[in-house]
Amino acid sequence: MDDTCGHDHAVVTERLIDAGLILESEGQGDFCMGHVSVRTPDDPGRILMKASAMGFEEMSPANLVTVNIEGEKVAGTHKPHNEVFIHTEIMRARPEIGSVVHTHAPYSVIFSSLGKPILPVGHNGSIFFEALPVFSDTTDLIVTRELGRAVTRCMGDNKALLLRNHGIVTAGRTIEEAVYFAVFLENACWMQVMAEAAGGPRLVTPPAEAHAKKRIARPENQVNFFNYMVRRVHRNR
Repeated sequence: MDDTCGHDHAVVTERLIDAGLILESEGQGDFCMGHVSVRTPDDPGRILMKASAMGFEEMSPANLVTVNIEGEKVAGTHKPHNEVFIHTEIMRARPEIGSVVHTHAPYSVIFSSLGKPILPVGHNGSIFFEALPVFSDTTDLIVTRELGRAVTRCMGDNKALLLRNHGIVTAGRTIEEAVYFAVFLENACWMQVMAEAAGGPRLVTPPAEAHAKKRIARPENQVNFFNYMVRRVHRNR
């Protein structure tokens, strides 16, 4: 089970709110369209998440919602996102996953329109090299359980996925992991979009080195990154 189960509800809630601040600070809010979730520590069949119509930076204990694995609201005064099935179906199929992020990260959307594989232009690209599925069944919103299951099948055992012309989905055992992959995927896409705009990347990291570089996504770095970002966003508030 995910690492968040060792924390009490207040700590998990605080980490979820901090995740929202990080994602907003990285330009992934798309006004109030992005969302992030985490399994509740007392019941892994329930999911705490950002509410619909709220911005990432507006998240608070009072306006979060709790849904069950069917996507039905069981607690909270606000509405869940209509793409709740991205979260519920991934968590239903993958009990090790404790947190899911879905955003309309702009460079990831642009990159998905190119129809090209992610390349290890920089360190960030190495994390996703040869392991970044693209969901292309639809470019519409994932508003049904069936579409949520299709996204989950496409994602497989990976931690990140592109929704073509739509956005990204990342999944982690912890909030820290899911947010790390969301931020680093967007940065990898930004690097490649910039390289493509300059005529296309001619020199990239060799495959063996790219695989070795995946170590930058180890759990210790995920936690260090998250904690640094928390300090940074709170300094700037």
